[in-house]
Amino acid sequence: MTKANYSYVGNELELFRYATNWKAYYSSMIQPFLGNEVLEVGAGIGATTELLCQGKQRRWLCLEPDAVLASDLHSLLLSGRLPKCCDLQKGTLLNLSESELFDSIVYIDVLEHIQDDRTEVELAASHLKPGGFLIVLSPAHQWLFTPFDSAIGHYRRYNKSSLKAVIPGNLQEIKLRYLDAVGLIASLGNKLILKSKMPTLKQIKMWDKTMVPLSKKIDPILQYSLGKSILGIWQKIG
Repeated sequence: MTKANYSYVGNELELFRYATNWKAYYSSMIQPFLGNEVLEVGAGIGATTELLCQGKQRRWLCLEPDAVLASDLHSLLLSGRLPKCCDLQKGTLLNLSESELFDSIVYIDVLEHIQDDRTEVELAASHLKPGGFLIVLSPAHQWLFTPFDSAIGHYRRYNKSSLKAVIPGNLQEIKLRYLDAVGLIASLGNKLILKSKMPTLKQIKMWDKTMVPLSKKIDPILQYSLGKSILGIWQKIG
């Protein structure tokens, strides 16, 4: 996040903490690309850190610009709920020393919150070691943009072309796919019929319990060509 001062406007983070099947699904695709030193941009309330960081890393830096969320993360660290390799820095990439390099940089449902995403990704690439991985998970398809997106501070949703467009030339594409084909139908229903600004906990649990397991089976059959989320992984060359 290239703004030095940032305040998160969404309040869905606690709701999506309960999406355990969804988190396990995308985590399985990300884990092989997490190196010894990981930077998690926009670590939020630490739910993604708890999911992805298994304590095997040498260092896992949680970067969070929002003061309230950073305070929550600090409490998690003090309580021992996060592995000992985890550390916290309040701020954005601008607050990192140019010499700080990482094996993996992770944006989980974060890049869509950043207005100047191209500058953000270019700066992130400068903090990757040669051979390191940039990992991005974001909501897919601008035609699915709803009042919910606006309410939680999204500037955009991505398709393959628009996400590729912000990736600098020194990063080589390893994986770019859509996830959650069944959830795509539910999101379209919300846009056209329900027009809800915020899902309920009951809706989140129903999607996670019934739709995500179906998507996990259907997505490979469709060759990851449809989905309400997009996952991209790039490797720094040279």
